[in-house]
Amino acid sequence: MGTQAQSGRRGPARQSAPAGAGVADDPAVAQFVRHLRAERNASEHTLSAYLSDIGQFCAQMWGAEVRPPFPWKSPDRFAARRFLASFQKAGLAPATASRKMSSLRSFFRFLVREELVRSNPFSSLQQPKPRRRLPNVLSREEMLRLLEAPARLRREARETGRREGADGFADYAALRDTAILEVLYSTGMRIAELCGLTDARLDLLSGTALVRGKGKKERLCPIGRPAALALQAALDARDRRQAGQGRGRPAAVFLNRAGGPLTPRSVERSLKKYLAGAGLDPGLTPHVLRHSFATHLLDAGADLRSVQELLGHASLSTTQIYTHVSVERLKEEYGKAHPRA
Repeated sequence: MGTQAQSGRRGPARQSAPAGAGVADDPAVAQFVRHLRAERNASEHTLSAYLSDIGQFCAQMWGAEVRPPFPWKSPDRFAARRFLASFQKAGLAPATASRKMSSLRSFFRFLVREELVRSNPFSSLQQPKPRRRLPNVLSREEMLRLLEAPARLRREARETGRREGADGFADYAALRDTAILEVLYSTGMRIAELCGLTDARLDLLSGTALVRGKGKKERLCPIGRPAALALQAALDARDRRQAGQGRGRPAAVFLNRAGGPLTPRSVERSLKKYLAGAGLDPGLTPHVLRHSFATHLLDAGADLRSVQELLGHASLSTTQIYTHVSVERLKEEYGKAHPRA
């Protein structure tokens, strides 16, 4: 009783506690993680998100100083409501609060199934309604400027005589980054999928790439001719550079200066430079290329289910957001052009 009264006064301030610290050591949580791995084939990223959400609930419910095993029978629906209210008061996006609610609901559903608790305190709570936000999309003209940015910036650097190292990395990076932008726009793949590409998963003869997406699901992505040409140029430059440094042929398609696989964070940093160089908002993320890929396909009359398959979406409803983008763009053009719009 005393513990729960204290937890009510903590509020969202407890969110700053080390969320998930030690929570994986709890026997029930460890059993839940094994269930997610074995029965749901959950990725490490998904498992980390579950542990973080469960850890935040533990920190608010019992305090960061309480260590496993946790008394999972004690949380009731009022504790669950406090957890939701704390995120709403903290101003978290409804989508984030909804994900945390789903995590805890799934966890307690598992505890009920395993007869570790009698009821699920999160089962009767209503999910926060997400704000509908349309994704950022580049126009075709903006997309063309972005695709040309790496080569143009490299050309300008040469013309101004700016020295960028004598190892030829700048020349390779320009070809590599051109290929990255072309592939992201040509295939709509996620940035993590792109960084995970290996030579074995790439077939430039047939113009396809085998990518591993969310939930470790694999799909074939068609590669357009401009992207295939840019990829071939980048791979040739990569192999020449590796051979010149006495290194063997790497497995990863895209490399950093040290010869290791390129990371998503590195791609994000490079994109900001190219967005600025193309006169676009440098705050945009690499996902804008995925959004643009899907929207431009639908604008050109592509079938929605085909776009779903290309994006690797499990649900058609996820893909449907791009139809709204297309309609909004159509209404915008109508408003500009029609005399009585």
